[in-house]
Amino acid sequence: MNRVSTAGNYQSALLNLMNAQAQQQDAQNRVSTQKIATDQAGFGRGAESLTALKAAQNRVQGFLDTGDAVVARLESQDLALNQVGDAISAAKTAIGEALASESTNVFMLAIQNQFSAAQSGLNAQHQGTYLFGGANSTNPPVTVDTLAELTATPAADVFANDTLAPISRLGETSSVKTGYLADEVGAEVFQIFREIQAYNDGPNGPLTGKPTDAQKEFLTLQMGKLGTASTNVINVIARNGSVQKQIEATNTSNAAQVSALGEMVNKKTDADLAKAVTDLQLSQIAVQASAQVISQLSQVSLLNYLR
Repeated sequence: MNRVSTAGNYQSALLNLMNAQAQQQDAQNRVSTQKIATDQAGFGRGAESLTALKAAQNRVQGFLDTGDAVVARLESQDLALNQVGDAISAAKTAIGEALASESTNVFMLAIQNQFSAAQSGLNAQHQGTYLFGGANSTNPPVTVDTLAELTATPAADVFANDTLAPISRLGETSSVKTGYLADEVGAEVFQIFREIQAYNDGPNGPLTGKPTDAQKEFLTLQMGKLGTASTNVINVIARNGSVQKQIEATNTSNAAQVSALGEMVNKKTDADLAKAVTDLQLSQIAVQASAQVISQLSQVSLLNYLR
């Protein structure tokens, strides 16, 4: 025969009340957060796979963020490279016009302007860093401002960039060169500008008035060199655009992976709201019932009968 005691009844009712309150709190959390649990312990055996999924999602998201930043940089590079290319084309046009009009009165001024445009393009910045400086991104990669300074400065000292072109990692096994150096883009055209300025300052100069036959021959030669330099810069612009398209495609793939991994994570973490609401209502009823039982126990104490 089992013994029945007032203390035992109270303890049993209290345990039922506490269990009902815990169930109510769990259901309330699922309703408010729309998640199965708020910590790893709440997911039980599924916590390990959930952690792996989230780690993979964060890793791919990191590659995606890097890709977005690189695309923005490549867009800035495209503008700067086109500025250099336009300067070369304009310098070539200035020579053509001088030869066609047989007048070089404003020729050197035009060449200085185009040198300044090319120099500005190579010293372009993106988010406070110089695009074509390599790892030395805090100092202007081109150290001269005028044609006079260009001819007075040794060729090796004209460019201050280092030799490390930017390389970006866009995936677990995917890395791509995403930057260029000022000297590899501008050394050729700067040498042409240097030769023009040196010729103007030399015994066959200055390049003013009607050009002599020797000056015409020299300018024709430089116009051909500028054509070659223009083609080379256009090739760099094309490579820059190709890399940008490649990274945009990679970003699209990474974004799809992030979305797919997010859906997998949600399947493991999202709560069934209909069930959570039902559980909340049932747990509230259970709490009320347990509380009512405890209240009634005070009236059915065995002491009442012993009296």
